[in-house]
Amino acid sequence: NHTRSNRLMSKLWLAIIANIIGSIIAFFQLQGWVVWPDKPWLKSMWWVYLTSLIIAPLFFYSTKMSYEHFGAFWNMRLGGFGISTVVFGIMAWGLIGEVPTLKTVISLLLALSIILIQVTNVVK
Repeated sequence: NHTRSNRLMSKLWLAIIANIIGSIIAFFQLQGWVVWPDKPWLKSMWWVYLTSLIIAPLFFYSTKMSYEHFGAFWNMRLGGFGISTVVFGIMAWGLIGEVPTLKTVISLLLALSIILIQVTNVVK
């Protein structure tokens, strides 16, 4: 039973990691042209198509592994929303220089709360 518990926990971590990596690549897919304005190919639809070939499987496997862990889709749907929101906030601040306003900080805290609620047993 302990081995099954560890296997399920590792699926949750893999789901979270896949979601984080997908969110990072999605950030560059959609905002890369702002981070590197001297790279015109970052505005190309071909860039969008190419990165989608990486992003879609990451989100698919994140959802699949999360479902195998929780037995429901809502957890990673909401947790993934929170993860992508936090990743976006960190990257927008770090790479573009968008300093979070108070309402953005509050929204990020809410996103973090959503993640914690969905991946823990805080609320059942």
